[in-house]
Amino acid sequence: MSASSPSQGAIPVTPHTWLDDVQGFLLGTVFVALGVSLFGANGQMTGGTAGIAFLLHYVTGWSIGLMFFFANVPFFWLALQRMGVRFALRSLVAVTLLSGLIHVMPHLVAFVRIDPLYSAITGGLLIGMGGLAFVRHGASIGGVNILAVYLQNRHGISAGKVQIMFDVTILIASLFVVDPLQLLYSVLGAVMVGAVLWFNHKPGRYMGY
Repeated sequence: MSASSPSQGAIPVTPHTWLDDVQGFLLGTVFVALGVSLFGANGQMTGGTAGIAFLLHYVTGWSIGLMFFFANVPFFWLALQRMGVRFALRSLVAVTLLSGLIHVMPHLVAFVRIDPLYSAITGGLLIGMGGLAFVRHGASIGGVNILAVYLQNRHGISAGKVQIMFDVTILIASLFVVDPLQLLYSVLGAVMVGAVLWFNHKPGRYMGY
């Protein structure tokens, strides 16, 4: 008896339907917005353009959601030039949805008390899973995540590793505006975000097409 070919029994690859994309975008939006709220409840930080938004929020007092949108604007050029119109438009929709929900979250959820270790770990995992949902449906939550996905797709560099590197850099830059203890928790949260991408979005695996 001859050995079976590797392709025998393989499930045919089918593209996402519009309904698949809608639920993926909604899940990603809810996960990331809740994770950002957990970080904000203890004055913690995160990385990427969300980290830039936190920095601007802590310095100016302006809405994190609005700062998140404006921090992402420069990166849409990269998405448009290097990732294509489809990816850029989907990312614009993702960032717009996310900015809007983050902006109204203080009116929807209020935390009386939350342990900082829990907010760091759970917030990081939620943001990571939300970002993963967007990536698997042909979009990005913007900024560094767009750069990370581009480097992985074009050069095979792990998106999670790139995310962690940039996130830690941004967290170090926040030393002057965040309590040192909360900053340590924030580093843990940033590692959680990158770890989700690192373990779940690797070259050669499910890419969300």
